[in-house]
Order: sequence, then C-alpha cells, then structure tokens
Amino acid sequence: MRILILGGTVFLSRRIAEIALDLGHEVTCLARGTSSMPPQGAAFVRADRDGPTPYAAVDQDWDVVVEVSWQPRQVEEALRSLGGRAGLWIYVSSCSVYADNSVPGADEGAALLPSYNGDIPAPGESYGEAKVACEELCHRYRGAGVLIARPGLISGPGDLSDRFGYWPARLARGGTVIVPAMRERSTQTIDVDDLAGWLLTAAARNLTGVFNTVGPSTGFGDLMDRTASQVGFEGVIRWVDPDWLTEHGVAYWAGPDSLPHWLPEGYAGFASRSAAAALAEGLSQRPVDETIQRVLEDERRRGLGRERKSGLIPDTEDKLLAQLPDN
Repeated sequence: MRILILGGTVFLSRRIAEIALDLGHEVTCLARGTSSMPPQGAAFVRADRDGPTPYAAVDQDWDVVVEVSWQPRQVEEALRSLGGRAGLWIYVSSCSVYADNSVPGADEGAALLPSYNGDIPAPGESYGEAKVACEELCHRYRGAGVLIARPGLISGPGDLSDRFGYWPARLARGGTVIVPAMRERSTQTIDVDDLAGWLLTAAARNLTGVFNTVGPSTGFGDLMDRTASQVGFEGVIRWVDPDWLTEHGVAYWAGPDSLPHWLPEGYAGFASRSAAAALAEGLSQRPVDETIQRVLEDERRRGLGRERKSGLIPDTEDKLLAQLPDN
C-alpha cells in the first residue's frame, strides 16, 4: 500500500510508519520535523500544516491517509486537499469524545460531547470537543469511507506523556512511594504496537466505521502489584486517601505533580469502555504485564530520574510524605 501519514515522527504515528515499513508498504510522512525525523526508509515531506499549501508536495493518490491531529482547522484542510485522493482515510480520535464517563462497558453508541466550533485553534481544555469536530469533518468529507479509531490511554516505548511510564519508573527507583488509595478503580491502556498494528491490518482490509480501540481493563491495585513485581520493588507503598491528595494540591491524571491513572469520582466508565467491536475485527490486547515490561525497559534506557511531564516531582513527594497524618 502507498501510505501517507500526517505526522510519522513521534510515538503512535511514528510506530505506524515503522510497522508499515516492516510490512513492506511505501510510506511517506508529512511533518514539520521539529521533534524528530521519520523512521529510516520513509519518504519525508517537511511541511507546516498551519502554513500555506502544506499538501502541495503530496497531492497525489494514496491507498491510505492516516491523520492524528486534534485541531479541526488542520483536519479540514487535509480533507479538503487530500480527501478525494485517498482510498481509505484513517482518523485517530480519542475516547475523550464521550460526554458521559460514568458508565462502565459503554460502546461506540454512547453520546458525544458537543462539537468545538471556535474561530481559533482549540485550547487543551477543549480537546474532547475538538476531536468530535474532527470526526464530524471526516464524515462530512469522506462519508462512509473513513475508519475512526477511539483509543483511550496509549502506552509503550516512546511515550512522551509519562501517563503510564511514571509508575514503572517510580517503583524502579524504590523508596517510599505515594499512591492514591483506589485499588478497585479501573485502568485501561492499549499498547502502542497493538493499536498501530491493528490500524494497518484494518487498512489492508479497507475496514471502515468507528471503533473503541482500548486495552484490557485492569484494576489499579492489580496494576500496581504487577508493576512492583516486574521491577522487583522492595520499598514501601503508601496508599493515601484521594481527598487528602486533592487538599494538598496533587493533580489528577497527568501534568506536573499529578498521579497518573487517578481520576475524580464519576469516571468509573472512563477506563472500562467496551472494545468488543474492535476485538471482533481483530484488535489484539497484549497482557498488561508485557506492556509494563516494554515500558520499564524504555524508561531505564531514557533514565529513571529524568524530568517528567506527568507524576510527582521528587521534591514534592518528599514534602507530602513529611506531612502525611500518621508520620
């Protein structure tokens, strides 16, 4: 297949390019190239998608176009320029499009957020609404000729968000570790290779439709136990009341001084969405132990003590430990 990836330099889009090349496909990556370069073997078109005529050099026929942007303006311009030149259009959306995160097991028919319709680029707090707008644009320009994947949390080697890798790295460093007391809460992570591989297999079959492409749902306590076992953890885990953490400024989910996987009440369905439709179409969900091991190896290579985008800063964790009520 002749595949155009709008991206191809970072994490998921890069992994799609790498696997596609391994499978013998002809791959072109269109990106700014400011973070990194596409994998060896891929053709590279350097372009700023917010600049003039970014698609002039790729205005040709493609078997597959893969789009990952969450900015509606970028997505619409790509569809306007290339939508009629692609056999299949793949859009990587997100489970953040759903309006209700309280119902476990919800499928693709669940209600969506309102579509973002601002005149300026969507801000981060409108990520879900922006993804809804991008999905609507795909349907408008492509009709039924689109495959929309809705992953939740994606992890694996090369993840720059630290939303999963924080825990293997933190436990591997040892010592006393602050963990939110939510053992029974669900987590749900898809390995980047499972998602990338499925998208390419689906493309070869010309599969269309909307699919939740999520990993197996795993209890947070079980995830911590498995991670501790993988790293050979011999320190102390302090299970801390979530209300206490909130009162002391610890953030949910991601970002500086956060605790990944931790979400407020009312999100019981966020990490337990149904993947039945994608599983029926061949999606693989590798065991969470395997993803932990892959991420742990990557974290050790990149440095366990490196500065992170998510998780508690060591100095913050030390200060919190000193303030815990039973110290």
